[in-house]
Amino acid sequence: MDYTSYVSLGIYFVAMLAIGVFAYRNSTDDISGYILGGRNVSPQVTALSAGASDMSGWMLMGLPGAMFTMGYDTLWIALGLLLGALANYLLVAPRLRVYTQLADDALTIPDYFAKRFGMRNSPLRMVSAIVIIVFFTLYTSAGLVAGGKLFESAFHLDYSLGLIITVSVVVAYTLLGGFLAVSMTDFVQGCIMFVALILVPIVAYQQFNSADELMRQASQTITGFSASLEHLTVLGLVSSLAWGLGYFGQPHIIVRFMAIRSVKDIPIARNIGMGWMTVTIIGALSTGLVGVAWMNKFDRSIADPETIFVLFSQILFHPLITGFLMAAILAAIMSTISSQLLVSSSSLTEDLYRAWAKQDIPPQKMVLLGRVGVFSVALVALLLAFDRSNSILSLVSNAWAGFGAAFGPLVLFSLLWPNMTHKGAMAGVIAGAATVLFWIYAPVLADGNTLSSELYEIVPGFIVSSLTLYLVSLWDKAPSQAVQQTFAEAKHQLHAAN
Repeated sequence: MDYTSYVSLGIYFVAMLAIGVFAYRNSTDDISGYILGGRNVSPQVTALSAGASDMSGWMLMGLPGAMFTMGYDTLWIALGLLLGALANYLLVAPRLRVYTQLADDALTIPDYFAKRFGMRNSPLRMVSAIVIIVFFTLYTSAGLVAGGKLFESAFHLDYSLGLIITVSVVVAYTLLGGFLAVSMTDFVQGCIMFVALILVPIVAYQQFNSADELMRQASQTITGFSASLEHLTVLGLVSSLAWGLGYFGQPHIIVRFMAIRSVKDIPIARNIGMGWMTVTIIGALSTGLVGVAWMNKFDRSIADPETIFVLFSQILFHPLITGFLMAAILAAIMSTISSQLLVSSSSLTEDLYRAWAKQDIPPQKMVLLGRVGVFSVALVALLLAFDRSNSILSLVSNAWAGFGAAFGPLVLFSLLWPNMTHKGAMAGVIAGAATVLFWIYAPVLADGNTLSSELYEIVPGFIVSSLTLYLVSLWDKAPSQAVQQTFAEAKHQLHAAN
């Protein structure tokens, strides 16, 4: 790459660190400010922060690569994600914002799960925190691997050096500024991703004389849309659309709803967030489709279809723009890493250390412990990332289903059904997680394959978790009057806001 590309990257890194310093001076006086930005985040920042932390490098690399290899079948995954994100804004966002504040100002998802039942400490809080820490540490390591490989392939730097650069920048602004820094950098990173995913497919399309030529070239490799519909099975369609179920249980996404400054701002955030997501998904799918056609037209091949965005960035643009587009990929990777680091650190300090401490801890010490938590999780993730083991990446690839099945039904029931009990919640989390793990790893089919080869594991996991939670709650003793009164007050506030 030309040196001017490195100038673009340098500007990006400096901007991220500057935001971290700004947030350090404005939001880290207490643990609420460090973890949730003082519940004063604007709807614009909330929307793009949720989107950027959600999509990560999958938006710029994974989704174009899926379109490149799977063809139009990828459209159903995209539709599932759009529907799931919209349902998350409609069902979860306003209720979670109101309820977490009424529930003794719950600051984390496990904290909310406990206080939903009028408890400060509970086995449910402990189990939820451990699940978050373990899976997000592995999730973070996968993001670091993606950063290291990007530096290795695009900038011809050593893989280990790429890891260290990626983790250093992310940890610096996350450790300094906490949630506000993460949200503000996500906003900037979301804007970069938005521009990049419009720019790349449009410029690549200019290599063709018409849309008909593009579709004709693409049809040499991928099946046409009509033909893909003929081969679409019910299980395949359900598996693709079911990706949307995962949104309800992703801690790094739904925590954004807890931090927005007012429940009245959520419709604004929803409109911005869904508009951003729709445009970027179309851009990512278009990049993959144009990539297939471009390869056929110019008789080129690509070893890894997930790098088609990187390839277009390098060959179709001036080096200065190439640097900006590489920054877009790093932005996608870093936005998710920073969110996962902060959520993991919050669970480590707020849900494990503070919840079980024998004495009150000063706010300044809690903030310090939060920063130590960020550094600790990042260090473990970095050590894991030095090993490019496929076992780590394969586990992380199923984390979306694991979180969605374990936490998704619990989040929905906790916000929509006043008679859910603590025992029901515990049983639902365990049943959902166990079903997903069984579906992924148990070779029960005749040919030794697992059930996930037939149906995406989030579907049975979500169903089993929901049924278990509901039935155990019916069998259990009804929640206390105080718990039900809090639920009624949350419902009243929602009606007043509307």
